[in-house]
Amino acid sequence: MTRGDGGLTRRTLSGLFWTAWGKGAYTALKLLVLAVMARLLSPADFGVVSAALVVIGFSTIFSHLGLGPALVQRAELEPRHLDTAFTTSLLFGTLLAVLIWLGAPAAAQALRIERVEPVLRALAWVFPLQGLAVAAESRLRRELRFQWLANLEVVTYGIGYGVVGIGLALAGWGVWALVTGQIAQTVLRSGVLLFKQPPRWRHLFELRAFRELMYFGGGFTVAKAANYLALQADNLVVGRFLGPQALGFYGRAYSLMAAPAQSFGTVLDQVLFPTLARIQHDPERLGTAYRRGVVLLGLITLAPSAALILLGPEVVAVILGPGWAPTVAPFQILAIGMLFRTSYKMSDSIARSTGAVYRRAWRQIAYAALVIVGAWVGQQWGIAGVAWGTLGALTVNFLLMAELGLEIGGMTWMEFWRAHVPALRLTVATFPFVWATTAALRRSELPAPLVLAVALAAGAVSALLLCRRAPNAFLGADGQWILNQLRGFRPGSRGRAPYTGKQPAYGDGNAPAAVP
Repeated sequence: MTRGDGGLTRRTLSGLFWTAWGKGAYTALKLLVLAVMARLLSPADFGVVSAALVVIGFSTIFSHLGLGPALVQRAELEPRHLDTAFTTSLLFGTLLAVLIWLGAPAAAQALRIERVEPVLRALAWVFPLQGLAVAAESRLRRELRFQWLANLEVVTYGIGYGVVGIGLALAGWGVWALVTGQIAQTVLRSGVLLFKQPPRWRHLFELRAFRELMYFGGGFTVAKAANYLALQADNLVVGRFLGPQALGFYGRAYSLMAAPAQSFGTVLDQVLFPTLARIQHDPERLGTAYRRGVVLLGLITLAPSAALILLGPEVVAVILGPGWAPTVAPFQILAIGMLFRTSYKMSDSIARSTGAVYRRAWRQIAYAALVIVGAWVGQQWGIAGVAWGTLGALTVNFLLMAELGLEIGGMTWMEFWRAHVPALRLTVATFPFVWATTAALRRSELPAPLVLAVALAAGAVSALLLCRRAPNAFLGADGQWILNQLRGFRPGSRGRAPYTGKQPAYGDGNAPAAVP
């Protein structure tokens, strides 16, 4: 962060490393389990569970009222907050399970899939099981225990789906192998978290603590719901006005654009939210962290997005295969906004870490409205028009969230745009290498995988050489600072921040525990 923050900086880098490891290992394990399950179960089995997860996924937004993030964000955390969050999360999770149980027949009728009713009723009980562990997981995130949490996610998924799920699929359980695998993972994960951080049972519920937590949790939930709508609204418009085939093309285009941004943005957000919450009352340090985060995201995102725009046909051909040519144009359009899709996560983290959840919420509501309007207007020109409308909404959301981040971090717009200059220089300097390589390989009519691999390699090598020869121009002061921190970083050198009632001013791990 800044001078004197060595311990917190090391833990932040360690958190990024271990969270990235967890996401990568989780994804690899998920693909492996999917490959096995796909050979043991029918497409209809997957379809039933996917339909149920539409309802479960939307319900998850409201499942625990944002109490977990509220525990992480609070500068002053007392046992009464933890006990109240534990009780409330359990009770509300149970209430939500009952509502889903009762509403399962109506949901099955609306989805026109009768088999989804018992599946929904079984998966509904995931919510109270998760509610048991909300306070425990939040304490660990507050303590920056990223390695432990990442390993927990991988191990519980491996046992839940890899052992229980696949075992039951081999035994012929069909769709219930998937359902039981999900429940087994949740039971195991919550059980381990409760063992690691057992509830204290001192204050089952305190109204004042509930109100203090819900001020943040309410705004967090509203913003999350609006963001969910924004991410789904363009699909709804395409499906309604252009049909399922167009939705298939458009949906894959958006997924190709969003997957890298979503993966990196999620890793960054999971680490930065609790880290920035520790320095939420120090605007100078927040501003420095925000500026360096913007620089890092620009360097990582801008040049690759320019290369992907050029290589759109090859990306689609390699990943989706033949027959997906209509996906190329919307993918190239949406790739223009890859930086916006990633960078607003930095603004999102700093907003939540300082409790600015309602200023964040109205911006997410505006974002959802803009996606709806942009997609509806754009659908007159097909899926490419919808992509332009969605890109416009992404751009406005990026600017609105940046304005909030600048206000919190005490930065000016001039400083914000100046932070993007090294990434812009690097993009302009490397793009000719990518373009020349791509053009030469296309003229030779080489296979798409080879064109994609060689062109991206040319861009990566040229970027490394330029940064090495002229770091001031292509990395800037903040980029060089980040690089120096990475050079001296070792994953095993992380520090542990003990639980304290008050967020420590510096992450040195030496603050005494306020709760025995």
